[in-house]
Amino acid sequence: MNYYIGLDNGGTLTKAALYTSSGEEVAVCSAATEIAVPHPGYAERDMERMWRTNCDVLRGLLVRAGVDPADVRAVACCGHGKGLYLWGRDGKPVRAGIVSMDNRAAEYTRRWEEDGTAAKAFAFSCQRVLACQPVALLAWLRDNEPENYRNIRWVFECKDYVRFRLTGEAFAEVTDYSGTNLMNLHTRDYDPRLLGLFGLEAVAAALPPLRLSTDVCGRITEEAAALTGLKAGTPVVGGMFDIDACAVAVDAADGERVCMIAGTWSINEYISPVPVLDGTVMMNSLFCIPGYYLIEECSPTSAGNNEWFVNTLLPELKEALAGEGGSVYDRLNAMAASLPAGERCPLFLPFLMGSNEQPGAHAAFVGVEGHHGRAHLVRGLYEGVAFSHRRHFDRLTASRRTPVRVIRLAGGVANSEVWTQIFADVMQCPVETVDVGETGTMGCAMAAAVGAGDYPDFASAAASMVKVRRRVEPVAEHAAAYERKYALYRCAVESLGPVWERMAAWKDNE
Repeated sequence: MNYYIGLDNGGTLTKAALYTSSGEEVAVCSAATEIAVPHPGYAERDMERMWRTNCDVLRGLLVRAGVDPADVRAVACCGHGKGLYLWGRDGKPVRAGIVSMDNRAAEYTRRWEEDGTAAKAFAFSCQRVLACQPVALLAWLRDNEPENYRNIRWVFECKDYVRFRLTGEAFAEVTDYSGTNLMNLHTRDYDPRLLGLFGLEAVAAALPPLRLSTDVCGRITEEAAALTGLKAGTPVVGGMFDIDACAVAVDAADGERVCMIAGTWSINEYISPVPVLDGTVMMNSLFCIPGYYLIEECSPTSAGNNEWFVNTLLPELKEALAGEGGSVYDRLNAMAASLPAGERCPLFLPFLMGSNEQPGAHAAFVGVEGHHGRAHLVRGLYEGVAFSHRRHFDRLTASRRTPVRVIRLAGGVANSEVWTQIFADVMQCPVETVDVGETGTMGCAMAAAVGAGDYPDFASAAASMVKVRRRVEPVAEHAAAYERKYALYRCAVESLGPVWERMAAWKDNE
């Protein structure tokens, strides 16, 4: 039997999963991702501890699966994009890794927007400059930690650092690095003009050689084998940015499909043979299939809001149902399903962890009335998360030359029939869910299978490994009600702008 391992370093969990050539998930092992916040706006990971955590989940996976490590054909990694993981000239991590939630370099991006640097960079990179991108973080490091800046041997993204520790070989996989503002998306290579714009010429030699997602980028070393339980010599392929892995895992590598990942983040994306250059979408990057770009809209405004709702407002119910062998999420689904689509529920603005509307926007229930109960709040939350995805979906559809035929949905929302139906109704587009538990690790396993030579390409791997679980059609009779609700949602967002500004001023004056 041939097996493939996907290793996913996310913002909350580090996960490893083992798959067969038919896409069967044999075993999963995970551990919490430890994030440190040494100062407000900072988000860091100890890189040595991170490496040990990856070793632990790989070893735990092999124990749970009970398979012979010699039967593992290949390993691939994915992880969060952006951020910064630096390896030093002294053969150690330069400092703590910086994750994608970090905002310490926000002043640099504001300055580059004002002085025209960002616009000049867009001509090459086809993307906005973000505070969490390596260019901003490297500029901050240059000015605030000059000794660390001079010690840089390799500039890594999250998963490329993990692969380096597994193999001892430094490479930069293109899907991640194309989202860093270090690459020219037209030439698909590093561009010294970008380094010059950001004042980062000194790190040119520290940018690892570029490789594709399915390229073999080294093999498990003897040291890594002793720590992980993997067999020394096992191939490790390039892997990919986690949002690419999700698109591959739901087989959205088709120009007619949009991929929506409704988990902690609202990820909305499609592939295209050309980038979108008019500034109407958030991000262009290179997709894991050569010749295609990934067009992306995202924000931390999705099902993570539901976790807060459960853990903050319903902890007793969660505990009681768990004691009875039940699930609080099943109860919430039943509550939401008990109300019709046209019910006037409170509007929920899903901005607990960030916004896709205004930088200072906050979460809120708007329009709560005395007759509203828990079911109204739950359905309002479900609808608010869908409306946030709709905001991204509208931008994506406006940028396309052809209509969207179907949405492939993954993440926590895909496990709820009522929530999936709400998504189909709000978007007025068919929604398909796939039979996969962990999209990140599954996408990596598919890259590993292609890299090992067991499938010629991702399309062939998807034909054998990806299985559609169900298809949900939009209910035409619900369209008018949801258009009216969405208009109210947009009105609430726009009307609360001055309130959020005053709240921000209040905080600033504390």
